[in-house]
Amino acid sequence: MAGPEQLADVGFHAGERAVQRKAGVEKDAARLSRMLEPVTLTGGIAGFLSDRTFVVISGRDAAGRLWTSPLVGPPGFLEVLSDTILAVHAVIPAGDPLHGLPVGQKIGMTAVEFATRRRVRLNGILTVSDGDLLLVEVEQAFGNCPQYIQQCILAPVDLDRGGLDQVRYGSTLEPQDIALVQAADTFFLGTAHPGRGTDASHRGGPAGVVRADGHGLWWPDYTGNNLFNSLGNLAVNSEAALLFFDFTTGQTLHLSGTTEIEWGEPGRPGDDGHTGRIARFTLQRLVAGPLLPARETAQPPSAQPRADRLTRRVR
Repeated sequence: MAGPEQLADVGFHAGERAVQRKAGVEKDAARLSRMLEPVTLTGGIAGFLSDRTFVVISGRDAAGRLWTSPLVGPPGFLEVLSDTILAVHAVIPAGDPLHGLPVGQKIGMTAVEFATRRRVRLNGILTVSDGDLLLVEVEQAFGNCPQYIQQCILAPVDLDRGGLDQVRYGSTLEPQDIALVQAADTFFLGTAHPGRGTDASHRGGPAGVVRADGHGLWWPDYTGNNLFNSLGNLAVNSEAALLFFDFTTGQTLHLSGTTEIEWGEPGRPGDDGHTGRIARFTLQRLVAGPLLPARETAQPPSAQPRADRLTRRVR
């Protein structure tokens, strides 16, 4: 029989509830709690996944370290096999920190369509990891609002195997890494809960949304759907993985470390979102190199010019 703590964690877990309470949005979050219930991969979600060409996955390497990586393929590379089973027909390339992703672990994924600013988050158990096939037993699947998704059109490309010589492993940010971070208007955040599993979350904003200083990387937390899946995980487990990339050159920057949430006066310096929350990341390990198997090909007709998008203020 489930104990009191297990019963209490049905729906939102304790970390999510703590952050919702501190942010003063418990009632707003409660109205959306059914989004986290088990769902079937049918209807709109199945159709959305079948057309996608880009997904980000968060999981642990063979040593147990948390990373976040991109997966790219033609439409259909995300294949719904049943109400709960998703096949991912893609290779995690050599050099990527999640190459050889171990099975039996809980993973998180976010599938994004940048052109139409749509995304779906999926969480589940990785049951098969064999070359160009990942099988995921999906436990949660839900959409997120289009906030902060920067529009672009992507096309898959084959990675140059010679580029593996350019992959760098380390624990210190180089000037080119900082430049990539400071130019980014899109990044992904991986977090994990000891019992509930792993989550992959999209983050976006104007170029420079993530800052670098002598103490590491940090960014303001913007208003969202009030579920606080990522911040709730961080409230009980500070492990975090960041993914940055350049859609023009294919350069990626995978970072693994910890993230702490600093609460303070809303609107203080650096709190662009006026939420009172700033996330501060401490680096432990990094992997950098030309590991993104996609390139930006054009701007959608309805998109703002990129120069304007990257300099606007997000509230």
